[in-house]
Amino acid sequence: MEKIKKHMKIKTGITLCLQLSIFTLFGQNITGKWYEIQDPNASLEFTIDKTSEAYSGSFNWQWKSWISTVNAPLDHIIVKNDSLLLELTHADFKLNFKLKKEDKTENYKGFFYLGPRQLGPVTLSRTPIKRVLTIPEVVEKTYSRQDTLRGKITDERAWWNLTHYDLDFELDIENKFIKGSNTITYIVLESKNDMQIDLQPPLKITKVIQAGESLTFTQEGNAYVIHLKENQTKGSSKEIEVFYEGNPKEAPRAPWDGGFSWEKDANGKPVVFTSCQGEGASLWWPNKDHMYDEPDNGMIIRVTVPEDLIAVANGKLTATEKKDNGTTTYQWTVVNPINSYGVALNVADYVHFSDPYNGMEGTLECDYYVLPEHLEEAKVQFKQAHSMLEAFEYWFGPYPFYEDSYKLVEGVGMEHQSSIGYSGGFINGNRGNDMSGSGWGLKFDYLIIHESGHEWFANNITYKDMADMWVHEGFTTYSEALYVEYHFGKKAGAEYIKGLSQGINNDIPIIGEYDVNDTDYTQDAYLKSATVLHTLRQVINDDEKWRAILTGLNTEFYHKTVTTADIENYITKQSGLDLSTFFEQYLRTIEVPTLEYFFEDNKFAYRWINAVPGFDMPLKVKLDNKEQWIHPTTKWTHEYTKDTKNELIIDPNFYVAGFRNMKE
Repeated sequence: MEKIKKHMKIKTGITLCLQLSIFTLFGQNITGKWYEIQDPNASLEFTIDKTSEAYSGSFNWQWKSWISTVNAPLDHIIVKNDSLLLELTHADFKLNFKLKKEDKTENYKGFFYLGPRQLGPVTLSRTPIKRVLTIPEVVEKTYSRQDTLRGKITDERAWWNLTHYDLDFELDIENKFIKGSNTITYIVLESKNDMQIDLQPPLKITKVIQAGESLTFTQEGNAYVIHLKENQTKGSSKEIEVFYEGNPKEAPRAPWDGGFSWEKDANGKPVVFTSCQGEGASLWWPNKDHMYDEPDNGMIIRVTVPEDLIAVANGKLTATEKKDNGTTTYQWTVVNPINSYGVALNVADYVHFSDPYNGMEGTLECDYYVLPEHLEEAKVQFKQAHSMLEAFEYWFGPYPFYEDSYKLVEGVGMEHQSSIGYSGGFINGNRGNDMSGSGWGLKFDYLIIHESGHEWFANNITYKDMADMWVHEGFTTYSEALYVEYHFGKKAGAEYIKGLSQGINNDIPIIGEYDVNDTDYTQDAYLKSATVLHTLRQVINDDEKWRAILTGLNTEFYHKTVTTADIENYITKQSGLDLSTFFEQYLRTIEVPTLEYFFEDNKFAYRWINAVPGFDMPLKVKLDNKEQWIHPTTKWTHEYTKDTKNELIIDPNFYVAGFRNMKE
């Protein structure tokens, strides 16, 4: 999802080459120590010397949560008038500092860059500042009763299986008001009579009916408990109709915040759309708002809007009814199971065009809805949908929702099932930015590729609990690299994922807390998870088997909800490898496994450190420029050879670190 962009760190990119020129700075002496005083998370110190009219220097860069560098040489120093330009290499990145002397102080201020990309502000001073660069211990989170009611399979949820929704409502755009009903069909699993339905204020449930009789209900925050007249008969199919109304919550920054967005197009006409991942679909309609249970037989979405607007939801448009009161009702039918946050509403003066795709299961209807002012741009940019389908059907198997079509709808960037939300600006990259810094991120439209990848991982395979968010975001972020690989080659895909990996935080483990609705999940669910999958591919070391695992996941768990254990067990079985410590290391700790090694005469010694007990991942390396596999464990392995070894290079496709120890 596009949420990822605000959490990206330094990425690889095009190096800005600086020619070494020597000038005087109006007699200003720049030699000596300089301290960066602006960034609270890193301590950067420069030492600048001058000999024979040439400047040279070194730097120390200590980070709170990233790689630190000590006594590294500055690549270039340029002094010109009141400007100071420095170039250095840090963690394999060429970074450029462009600074100017302040008039009223001795400080230099400016920015540092990775290629053409500005990364952050810089202030150099002769006087250091005190910083605390130790990472504080993670404070144990506390959760409210509402977090539990939303995130747990409560007793009031567990006894019934959801089979169908029939959502019918009218949208009063002028007053930002919604009113309607949801008919919920279910199968009774246990004979009980208290049912939890969720709806978030300021919306409210006004009435509930079953078999023509009104039911009583009680409310606890976002959760309503419907009191049925009697215990339900096990195995029977029942339905209730829930009526609701109100002014739904507005999203301050969709999709980062959930709710309704009320906007205008270039002609002043309304543009309305929803986003609700995290907070839940009960932000705008009453439902069983937990990911573990989806309506087995899909849903109908029937929405009434002003007649000069078009309402687009999920599935296929199956009916349109113009009414005498100046409104039109659009009926959209979803025949496949659908997760609640994947249900979408988009209303605008849309123009529509189609471009069917001949896919693995026949003709797939591809429909596009955009604002009139963007039609010509969309006709060009949306051609990438076919490129996406070609690549992802190769890697993951058939598109999972042929019966419900594939749509791109201008509004907000989100993985709404069969109705992908688009807000990418009709340019490549993430609104023109390459989040990998590799250059490959500008070869495709991030919003089209990433959000569509969720059709396989999020909408087809859906996590049961938000703690397993990595199943959605890790596989989908990795799908970007697979898209690049399919169209531009394996090396390109590897470069893309390597670039993304530089944004890993390792702040908290990827897997979160279960049975609560914890929306504050780590952004490593995106980048680290994708990097871990790329590492796993190297460990399996069989690309055909790896592809079979990806397609097999989408077959084994077709239209199902899963846990991390389900994914782990399937990959372990299909790979034929014991991956228990691999998953334990990467999903449940924040430690980066590190190869400690040393050379001594004809002995090459190595072991894993910073690793869980028993971690034994094989590793591809170059030893004196000769490629080979080694099999480290957490105990020392001494490997003897005829030749003296001097240099080890770890394959960059593995997410590990290296530490050369000069002696045991």
